[in-house]
Amino acid sequence: MAGSTFGKLLTMTTWGESHGAGIGVVVDGCPAGLSISEEDIQILLDRRKPGGRDFATPRQEADRVRILSGIFDGKTTGTPISMMIENTSQRSSDYGELAYTYRPGHADFGYDQKYGFRDHRGGGRSSGRETAGRVAAGAIAKKLLEHFGISVNAYVSAIGPVNCDPEHFDMEEIGRNPLCMPDADAAKKAASYLKELMEQKDSSGSEVTCIVKGVPAGIGEPVFDKLDAVIGQAVFSIGAVKAVEIGDGTKVVQSRGSLNNDSFCMKDGKVVKKTNHAGGILGGISDGSDILVRASFKPTPSIFREQDTVNASGEEVKLSIRGRHDPVIGPRASVVVEAMTAFAIADLLLIQRSGRL
Repeated sequence: MAGSTFGKLLTMTTWGESHGAGIGVVVDGCPAGLSISEEDIQILLDRRKPGGRDFATPRQEADRVRILSGIFDGKTTGTPISMMIENTSQRSSDYGELAYTYRPGHADFGYDQKYGFRDHRGGGRSSGRETAGRVAAGAIAKKLLEHFGISVNAYVSAIGPVNCDPEHFDMEEIGRNPLCMPDADAAKKAASYLKELMEQKDSSGSEVTCIVKGVPAGIGEPVFDKLDAVIGQAVFSIGAVKAVEIGDGTKVVQSRGSLNNDSFCMKDGKVVKKTNHAGGILGGISDGSDILVRASFKPTPSIFREQDTVNASGEEVKLSIRGRHDPVIGPRASVVVEAMTAFAIADLLLIQRSGRL
């Protein structure tokens, strides 16, 4: 299968299926001497893992990571870092009837057309469980960025019609509610909205915002590997993401140059911007401001309501999906957006360090 590797100098290659023996990732290109442990990686994996919180699939997976290579005495050796996460709570029987039936909103039909064969147990490589490997790789990227004073943090900024109020923003609140929202009032409203949808056997879309602080000006390549283009590819590669925005995003359509341009000024002897409509990136290169990324996730396609579909024999049939599924994707996917954004920036940061004397 092509397309399982992301990055140029710093790369990740994920492997495994949701209902196989396990999933994992190989990270290559990480410099030697970076302090990292399984515990560092586990902190991020615990934010993504199923079970243990409201509005998440009841599938119980410990998601304990095992580092198989590339780290000795708590430091990276400069060689490929291989990590594995065992699958321990598969229920493949839930997917038996899907072997010959295409689920609406899923990759089933496309897989059959592309390969002439597919792993129907949870979606195989197209399953959201594949992202656990990405999060493990992202933990290494985040550690690397911390070395350069760069922080990456993502949270859920909207669920359905409920949006977080910037006036009530509280970063500490993200870890206090199951929806990972930095606004306690918005989290309560979103919870009520999701409960209504679950009673109707339905699901909701969501938005994840990621803020990157401390990126120096000059990161990113000016043509095909623009920083925003690489971040866009990284985040768009996450299943269920249907839109990625940088800075003002789609709002620029209704703006004007006199409003959208960020004026430069001097502060403490440094060139800075008075505003940040550009989201920290100009001409594909970081400008020293905070990098602002937003990802829009479609509603979870696995819903328990009866739907119209077609089977592999071309017959129109009715389908009611069984199994264990999240009613909203954003809360568990926020750390995946964080991981992929961190990895994209870390890769281009390492490339930049070899780009000039």
